[in-house]
Amino acid sequence: MKILVTRPLGDGRQIAARLAEMGHQALLAPLLEPRFLDGPEPALEDVQAILATSANGIRALIRRTPRRDIPIFAVGPQTAEEATKAGFNQVRSADGDAAALAEAATRWARSEDVLLHVCGEDAPGTLTDALAARGFTIRRAVLYGMAAAAELPLETRAALRDGGLDAVMFFSPRTAGLFLELAQGLPIAGLTAFCISPNTARALPQGVFADIRVAAKPNQTAMLDLVGPA
Repeated sequence: MKILVTRPLGDGRQIAARLAEMGHQALLAPLLEPRFLDGPEPALEDVQAILATSANGIRALIRRTPRRDIPIFAVGPQTAEEATKAGFNQVRSADGDAAALAEAATRWARSEDVLLHVCGEDAPGTLTDALAARGFTIRRAVLYGMAAAAELPLETRAALRDGGLDAVMFFSPRTAGLFLELAQGLPIAGLTAFCISPNTARALPQGVFADIRVAAKPNQTAMLDLVGPA
C-alpha cells in the first residue's frame, strides 16, 4: 500500500520507516510544521509535574530549560518516549488523550500541587479545565506554534492525480481539514483515511473517501496497527 503521511517532517520520517518495515511505501506531505518560540525559561520553582500533550511540547520545553528533574505526565507513548530521550528520569504515560491524561494526573498528583501544561498556541483548554475543576492549580506555558502548509507538495499532487496513492493518515482534525482544503479538485474518493481519533474522523465528511478507519487508541502505534502489515 502507498500511504500519504501528513505529519510534520521529523515525525513523518519515523512513520515512513515503520511503514517500510511493514511492507508499505510512504509519501511525506507535512501539512503542519512546529515553530518553537523563543523566550525565558518557564517558572518551574513550584511546579510538581509537567503535563505534555505532544512530543513537540517536550521538544519546545528542552529548548527553554536545562532541568530534567521534574516529573513528566505524558499524554501517550510517543510523548513519553520523547521525554525519556530528552533525559527526563520520571516519565509517566496516560496512554490516551487529554481526557485520559486529566484522569491519570488526578491519581499521580495531589490537588494542592501546581502542574505546568507545556503546549502549542492552538491547544484547547480541555486538559486545563478538567484539572482546574478538580482543584488543581494549572499553568499553561505556550512554547510553540504549528505553521500550516500553503499547498500540497508537487509530488503529492502528482500522486493524487495519477491514482498513485491508496490511503492517507490523519493525526489531528486540523490536519484533516487542511488536507481537504488543499486537495480540492484532486481525485481523493478512492483513498482510505486512517484517523487517530473519532474527533479527527468527524472532520471528514461522509462520502469524501472510500473508507474512514479510526485507531483503537489516539497514538502513533495504534495508527500503525490500524494500517497493518502489507
